[in-house]
Amino acid sequence: MTGQTIFLYGPPGSGKSTIGRVLAANLDYHFFDLDSEIENEAGKPVWKIFSDEGEAAFRQRETGTLNQMAGRGSSVIALGGGALLSKGNRKTVEANGRVVILDAPIDVMCERLEADPNQRPLLAGNLSEKLTNLMTSRADHYASFPYHVDTGIANAEKAAWQVQILLGTFHVKGLDIGGAGSACAYDVSIQPGLLEATGFEMAARGWTGPVALVTDDNVGPLYAERVMDSLKNSGFSPQVIQIPAGEDFKTIQTINLLWEFFLANELDRSGTVVALGGGVVSDLAGFAAATYLRGIRWVCLPTSLLSMADASIGGKTGADLPSGKNLIGAFHAPSLVLTDPDVLSTLPERELHGGLAEVIKHGIISDPQLFEACAKYTEFSEEEIRGVYLTNIICRAVAAKVNVIQQDPLEKNIRAILNAGHTIGHAVELASNYRFNHGEAVSIGLVVETRMAEEMSVAETGLAEEISRVLAGVGLPVEFPDDLDRDTVEKAIFRDKKRAGNGVKFALPVKIGQAKYGISLTLDEIRRNHAFHSCFTRS
Repeated sequence: MTGQTIFLYGPPGSGKSTIGRVLAANLDYHFFDLDSEIENEAGKPVWKIFSDEGEAAFRQRETGTLNQMAGRGSSVIALGGGALLSKGNRKTVEANGRVVILDAPIDVMCERLEADPNQRPLLAGNLSEKLTNLMTSRADHYASFPYHVDTGIANAEKAAWQVQILLGTFHVKGLDIGGAGSACAYDVSIQPGLLEATGFEMAARGWTGPVALVTDDNVGPLYAERVMDSLKNSGFSPQVIQIPAGEDFKTIQTINLLWEFFLANELDRSGTVVALGGGVVSDLAGFAAATYLRGIRWVCLPTSLLSMADASIGGKTGADLPSGKNLIGAFHAPSLVLTDPDVLSTLPERELHGGLAEVIKHGIISDPQLFEACAKYTEFSEEEIRGVYLTNIICRAVAAKVNVIQQDPLEKNIRAILNAGHTIGHAVELASNYRFNHGEAVSIGLVVETRMAEEMSVAETGLAEEISRVLAGVGLPVEFPDDLDRDTVEKAIFRDKKRAGNGVKFALPVKIGQAKYGISLTLDEIRRNHAFHSCFTRS
């Protein structure tokens, strides 16, 4: 989040400087090493400061330098292993950002320290013994911080990525349609309380100009006033439009309504569209922003689990046509995504379950740990689910999607794995006249497509049953309803935007954590697949 700093802390040899540089590069942040800054100011290395002036004098220098650096914002700062033993220092850093403890086994830290040419005054002598004693004396201190990442079993890149997942902080790169390069990168932050920070976050990026807040008649009465107040308090003069809620209104007529609203309120190319709502609102507002004045900035404030975990990330925007979902649209990435899990407290249970379908899908295609977390859904209370549980799985789901879209922002190849469950799922939505919401339809699609994949020897035997069990466990449907007409479903499949020639492309699960994309099936091949055929009940 703009204005905050990530402080990496932990014992010597835990990887703070190495991981900090990778993390800063990932987030487009500045990197600072506190000990290096102290050395620059003192004109001599840390060991020499200890030798000439003593530890007490070093700690005074440490406090002074930390006070200067802590408020710089958008930075990663690697702290010395004892920098926060001072209560004053701890208070300073916790007021300006978040602290992540980097942990590692003693033997791993010893190996790293032996390869490091820098002298460690507190570890002079028997390194293993001194480090063990240091860890024992500081164990309670390090344990008192809430965020921890084990760096002993991961390289610097993987450890930095785990820090991002833990904090819910990402900088998405890669969507560069017009050749603007880094200008197309954007921040994604997942943190309770962010809704009220909307205005601050926009102003901190130097944005000015008129603002149009787009919401719907479900979300608007709950949260629009809070966002409007945040914008006004940061110097903006926002105007709000409330559109009808639901997939039925994800149409070109609603897009036209938004264009007219932008024009009537003199939204110019310096302006910003702010989308407050679920996936339908973000798709519509994003597409309206993409096409108004040949493209203006937009910000996404997702309020549904489905939007937080999936629709808000990646820059896909659009609307439906009567013959199919998302048949018109554009790639137009948001300039900022602020995800506030607190708003899920008002999300209806059915919508919560629908969002879990996309979360589980991300686990199926790329993150076994996320899939396992979803399998444990029933072990948590309602209060726990709508608290830290959802925040954690949203962070992992977003990480999974960001990892994919940064490799393939325009869906030329690997990004297509995100369509797992969607070829059948979209057809179920359309054929049922949207009786099933998107998540419910994707849940059915995931099970049916995995059964088809097993029959084709693409997926491991038993995978469909495993996926079905987890989806059903979170309250989602996993079978076609008896009244769904086969002909209607088949027609809907071949109206899907993933159609190519006489076939339609599927992304099929292989095993938990892996999927295969670009599998083209003709109508005859689909009909001959017993798993697909057996979905329909005939009298």
